[in-house]
Amino acid sequence: MAEENDNSQEKTEEATPRRLEKAREEGQTARSKELATMSVLLAGAGGLLIFGASLGQSMENIMRHSFVLDRDAIFDTGQMALHLMDATVDASWASMPLMILLFIAAVIGPIGIGGILFSGKAVAPKLNRMDPLKGLKRMFSLRSLIELVKAVAKVALVMIIAILILDVRTEDLLAITGEPPVPAMEHVLWTLGWSFFLLACATIIIAVIDVPFQIYDHQKKLRMTKQEVKDEYKDTEGKPEVKGRIRQLQREMAQRRMMADVPTADVVITNPTHYAVALKYDQKTMAAPIVVAKGGDEIAFKIMEIAREHKVDILRTPPLTRAVYHNTEVGGEIPDGLYMAIAQVLAYLFQMRRFRRGLGPKPGMPEFPIPRDLRRDL
Repeated sequence: MAEENDNSQEKTEEATPRRLEKAREEGQTARSKELATMSVLLAGAGGLLIFGASLGQSMENIMRHSFVLDRDAIFDTGQMALHLMDATVDASWASMPLMILLFIAAVIGPIGIGGILFSGKAVAPKLNRMDPLKGLKRMFSLRSLIELVKAVAKVALVMIIAILILDVRTEDLLAITGEPPVPAMEHVLWTLGWSFFLLACATIIIAVIDVPFQIYDHQKKLRMTKQEVKDEYKDTEGKPEVKGRIRQLQREMAQRRMMADVPTADVVITNPTHYAVALKYDQKTMAAPIVVAKGGDEIAFKIMEIAREHKVDILRTPPLTRAVYHNTEVGGEIPDGLYMAIAQVLAYLFQMRRFRRGLGPKPGMPEFPIPRDLRRDL
């Protein structure tokens, strides 16, 4: 019954990180066409105001160079081709700054929200997109109605701003009729440039409204039901028995690596029937002795067995072994409070090796100092 009701559940849960990642892989992310339009229009209008004078001067030079020709050039087709090529190159260089500015705006605008996204799945052909019934459904959907309202609002806003600009500039435009031709042309171009820029600024209002709506709409489409969240969690985390098996394999691998390090130890201290700890110390590379292996019961016996096979010294020190076992991790240094005790262990082993070679008396087993807070009775 739960499965039958999955489709009827409301999507009340926010999208999980996995859902968001999967959506990006499929090319689904928040996008605002109005933001892209705004960036291109503002860049174009601003670019014309910034580069318009130099662009106009360049166009004037190109026109003068193209139409002021001597008689030989007019009747030589080769010369005409060269003039056309020169004019094309000059026009390209003159318009290059504006084109670069428009290109940057065209790239930055679409990725203003959602970021850069490359997805092969987004451009892959899908047969369901060619379904006429679904196409009709999309045409008469709520989203289509919202897009229609947006389009009408955009046209209305631009018209209102255009009327306001014309109203403000009416006297200025009428005054142009009394100016000489060259100043009048400059005046007209200046007026058109600023009018275009003000109209482009109208798209800021549209983008400010559209961007939050697109983000909200995208998040709403990716919402999940509680059952979907549960199913995703199961798929991501795996079944309990599988996770248990993985943890078991990880423990086994860690134990094998640990056992492989036992032959490198300097000493194995034991509480012979319960614990064993393999210690290593190199005064040139280590600040303090480290634990290369430790374990209890069967693992302890295995550590001692490997130590015997590789002739690693084994020292029976029950209180010290318990203290080291319970206060360290494999691969970690021993606690500060046990430095003195371990130093005495290493010194005792050094003296025992000298005794075995006949170079000194047999040392007595020292009392290893263990701080009260590090002691363990079991």
